[in-house]
Amino acid sequence: MGTFSIWHWLIVLAVVLVLFGGGGKIPKLMRDMGQGINAFKKGLKEEDKDKAKTSAGGDSDRAIEDESVTTAASSSVKEKDKAASG
Repeated sequence: MGTFSIWHWLIVLAVVLVLFGGGGKIPKLMRDMGQGINAFKKGLKEEDKDKAKTSAGGDSDRAIEDESVTTAASSSVKEKDKAASG
């Protein structure tokens, strides 16, 4: 590489990237990376909440739904019996 060391070339490359790539590209890249990390963390928190919700109350919710369906079905059967008998 002649008289320049690797550090000289890296500095020149960084200056060229900033000049021709635009100074706003690096902050934009870092902002996008930060937003991606935040979205990832938020997704993990939501997944933990969903798991906790299903393990804590999932079965009781199902039992309540089954009970309401059974009650509704039995009331409609009673109405049909009343209509058929008189």
